[in-house]
Amino acid sequence: MSEKPSVLFVCVHNAGRSQMAAGWLTHLAGDAVEVRSAGSLPADQVNPAALQAMAEVGIDISTARPKVLTTEAVQASDVVITMGCGDACPIFPGKRYLDWELEDPAGQGVDAVRPIRDDIEGRIRGLLTELGVPAATAGAAHTG
Repeated sequence: MSEKPSVLFVCVHNAGRSQMAAGWLTHLAGDAVEVRSAGSLPADQVNPAALQAMAEVGIDISTARPKVLTTEAVQASDVVITMGCGDACPIFPGKRYLDWELEDPAGQGVDAVRPIRDDIEGRIRGLLTELGVPAATAGAAHTG
């Protein structure tokens, strides 16, 4: 049995984009992918608008906590997806790096966060296809 892929989502505060991405990947891949998220300057809590936007599509990220980005987390991941962390993200040979340019939901209401959430969902579905991991269809509350 092959080892499951590991994905790390990184943004500055680990409170919005990276938490939504981790929530989507966990929701759609189940335990077929190891999911991590971290931030170069983690916030105290996950963005309430991100929590609400994800809850609207049936994904609960309320237990998520922003975590500091560590060298170990990057080394342990097959794919590292950055979302505006810039030079703070360490680079290691042999890792696959993607940079997703997404609007920062910090300080925005849920109306502004919904399109970001939906953009992330599409990117996660594409990532699953690239990884050869089938997306779960049962329980997917959001269709686009």
